[in-house]
Amino acid sequence: MFCVPQGDGTAFIFKDEPSVFTFSVHCGKNFPLRKQQSDLDISVEDGLEDKEYLFTVADHLPWLLESFRPDLVLYDAGIDPHWEDELGRLRLTDQGLYQRDLYVMKTVVSRGVPIATVIGGGYSRDIDKLALRHSIVHRAATWVKEIQLLNHIPSVRTSF
Repeated sequence: MFCVPQGDGTAFIFKDEPSVFTFSVHCGKNFPLRKQQSDLDISVEDGLEDKEYLFTVADHLPWLLESFRPDLVLYDAGIDPHWEDELGRLRLTDQGLYQRDLYVMKTVVSRGVPIATVIGGGYSRDIDKLALRHSIVHRAATWVKEIQLLNHIPSVRTSF
C-alpha cells in the first residue's frame, strides 16, 4: 500500500497468513487512528514531498523483494498523497506520483515478478483532476512495458 491512510484492512485480513507480506507506506497522523500491524509499516510525517517520499520507498522496496521473494506483487497506487488532496496531508506532485509508480513497477518487473496494480484513494471534488491522477499509474505501466519490449526482457504472462 502506498496511500495516505494505512492499509489496515489488508493488514488485518492477512495478519495470520505467513505466505503474504504486507508493506504499507502511509501518513502516521491520518486515518485510521488505531493502526493494524502490517508486516512492515512505514509511517511518514505530514507534508512529506516527492524527493523524501521516493527515498523512503527506495530505501525499503529492493531489500523487501530480495528478502521475501514474492510470486506476485499487488500494488495499491494511492493518489491521496497528492498535495491537492483534501484529506491527504502529504505534498506529492503529479510527477512525484508518476516517479513512485514507475519506480515500484520497474523494480518489481526487473526481478521477474509479476505485478498487478489498482488505483486507490483520492479525495477531491474535481472529478477531472481525480481521473487524471488515477491515470498516472497506467501511464507508468505503459512505459515499463515498452522498455521491457525494447530490452527483450521476458514478459510475465499477462493473460490466461
